[in-house]
Amino acid sequence: MRQKRAKSYRKQMLVYNHSFKFREPYQVLVDNQIVLDTHKSSYDLVKGLKRTLQAEVKPMITQCCMQALYETGNQDAIEEAKTYERRRCNHPPKEPRPPLECIMSIVDVNGKNKHRYVVASQDLEIRRKLRSVPGVPLIYMNRSVMVMEPLSKASETVNKTQEHEKLFKGLNDPKYAGLSHDPESANSKTPALQKKKRQAKEPNPLSVRKKKAKTASSDSMKFVGSADENQEESDQSTLKRRKRKRSHKKTSDATVAVEESDA
Repeated sequence: MRQKRAKSYRKQMLVYNHSFKFREPYQVLVDNQIVLDTHKSSYDLVKGLKRTLQAEVKPMITQCCMQALYETGNQDAIEEAKTYERRRCNHPPKEPRPPLECIMSIVDVNGKNKHRYVVASQDLEIRRKLRSVPGVPLIYMNRSVMVMEPLSKASETVNKTQEHEKLFKGLNDPKYAGLSHDPESANSKTPALQKKKRQAKEPNPLSVRKKKAKTASSDSMKFVGSADENQEESDQSTLKRRKRKRSHKKTSDATVAVEESDA
């Protein structure tokens, strides 16, 4: 397989994985015609599917397609198909349905590929009808080369819608942007904005002084003030005492002088 084609197939399978939840190993539903064509050209069908899908595969075949192989009488192709997993289609073995009707009943479940099948078919009608079902990878053989069809229009539309929805999730979702979702406002052309209620704000804790610091500072100021007052009182008392001593000395000297004059 060429590198350019392998890269495009890898991108397609990434789309199926992300948008339609495909998981490995891929369930590949084969029809009777592709089994006959690969056996005729000595092409290993399982290896080709692994190389095309670039992953592990689980080949499956329905009971109605096996009955169509029995009718051909190609014993080697029948033995090869017996190695594949048998997919029950709930159709009676005695009255098998055509491969087109059988495969469509399994893959197309209410317009969706519910079981996530990869369909490998050589029938043009099967591939044409399955293109209308989103999320169905289609594979066929073209001159001993296995080819996977590009994304159908149905698959592309589903992929685009999902990518568009992802843009409006999270912060871009209107319900997180303050838009009302009432039925009356939904019917109106312009959505009404919800007014945000103002709540009382608390003061900034960094701008508020702590109470403990206030009490400590006030106590320290009181202590300093009382200490100053005590110091002043002690100074005044010492001054008074000194004055009293000085006055006492003067009176004693005066009395001595008077006594001497009298004598």
